[in-house]
Amino acid sequence: MASILTRSAIVAPKNFNRWLIPPAALAIHLCIGQVYAFSVFKIPFMTHFDTGEVSIGWIFSIAILMLGISSAVFGPWVEKNGPRASMVAAGTCWVVGFFIASLGIVGGQLWLVYLGYGVIGGIGLGIGYISPVSTLMKWFPDRPGLATGLAIMGFGGGALIASPMSNQLMALYGGGAEPENLVAGLTPTFITLGVVYAVVIAAGAFVIRVPHPEWTPKGFDPSKVEAKPMQTKGNVSVRNAIRTPQFWFLWVVLFLNVTAGIGILENAAPMIQSYFGITAAAAAGFVGLLSIGNMGGRFIWSTTSDYLGRKNNYMMYLGVGAILYLLVALFGGGSIILFVLATLIIISFYGGGFSTAPAYLKDLFGVYQVGAIHGALLTAWSAAGVAGPLIVNSVVEAGEAAGKEGPALYTPGMFIMVGALVIGFIANALIRPVSEKYFEREEDVAAKQAAALEEN
Repeated sequence: MASILTRSAIVAPKNFNRWLIPPAALAIHLCIGQVYAFSVFKIPFMTHFDTGEVSIGWIFSIAILMLGISSAVFGPWVEKNGPRASMVAAGTCWVVGFFIASLGIVGGQLWLVYLGYGVIGGIGLGIGYISPVSTLMKWFPDRPGLATGLAIMGFGGGALIASPMSNQLMALYGGGAEPENLVAGLTPTFITLGVVYAVVIAAGAFVIRVPHPEWTPKGFDPSKVEAKPMQTKGNVSVRNAIRTPQFWFLWVVLFLNVTAGIGILENAAPMIQSYFGITAAAAAGFVGLLSIGNMGGRFIWSTTSDYLGRKNNYMMYLGVGAILYLLVALFGGGSIILFVLATLIIISFYGGGFSTAPAYLKDLFGVYQVGAIHGALLTAWSAAGVAGPLIVNSVVEAGEAAGKEGPALYTPGMFIMVGALVIGFIANALIRPVSEKYFEREEDVAAKQAAALEEN
């Protein structure tokens, strides 16, 4: 009898309700999306370990670095073994990472936090992030942008839950909301989060299914779908996809869009406190608000891309994003309303860039190995996870050393992000349809897919 974790064990009957799949995908993405709430822990960590912005920022950067690396390395394994096995593997790494980080906090060993939350948890992030995406696109071939938005909005929304919950747990376990109390509550907070995430991810893995080979959405006929200008009806393997200029242009686009957004996300709480002198609780609320923008952007912008086209949406993310960053750099320190609105829209574009990427890849390379191609593309996220926080944190530390304070600490970093988005805008404009010389033969695709199902 096949293991309950294999792909063959989770093939759905032909009459299965596909709307049960998005909640299962959301289960893991809401959990691993906690990484976007990391800035809530930043000041308590700096206090506890008696170190600076860059040292603590590396916890987040290592996690994102490992996300991209593991999604690329394990992408083919995820495609072969299916979403249930992938979700279980991801959840195990993510939860174990929290427990190891807890040991590091108790023992005052920062390297254990790097190892636990950063390396092991980051591997869980990568596998968990891609595990339901290609499955959802197969369940929603008529609305691929909607499908990826449904899944990936959970990753953006994870911080919406985790940010206030983490702050409240630290205060609860530490005996108050003062900085020293939050530090005291770090360890039990990490343990509690690990236990909660283990339960939720297990529930999602239990529900997840892959569509029956003979299933199609009611009323959907693939042969009658009119291809849009950037869409292909062929299929490209991951091996060939990474040889195309289109893949690398999109890699640059994602890298720069993520670099620009992640610099705000990783520093959200201390940044708004530095700009406007608000309390830690209010800063946590701002992180939660950004999570709404991140989550909403992932769903709204990816859904609109089904109508506007992926390339046009990226033109908006990058072009309008550059203008908004410029406004924040020039005028954000004088108006909290401008600051919040501009950063909210920038983060919605950041989230939209993630959720639109899988559908963009499907348009360019087909659905055959889109999960593995997506995993390879996410190495751009890894690079950006290092570059974005490193740029902002280095600028802040250099400013502090020079005696600067408030908005002046962040303004140079804002101008750097404007330049990054402009370069990304140009790279997106250069993307063209993929040449047919990279396509796989359709009979080979069908044979490989049938063989993979039999092996499992």
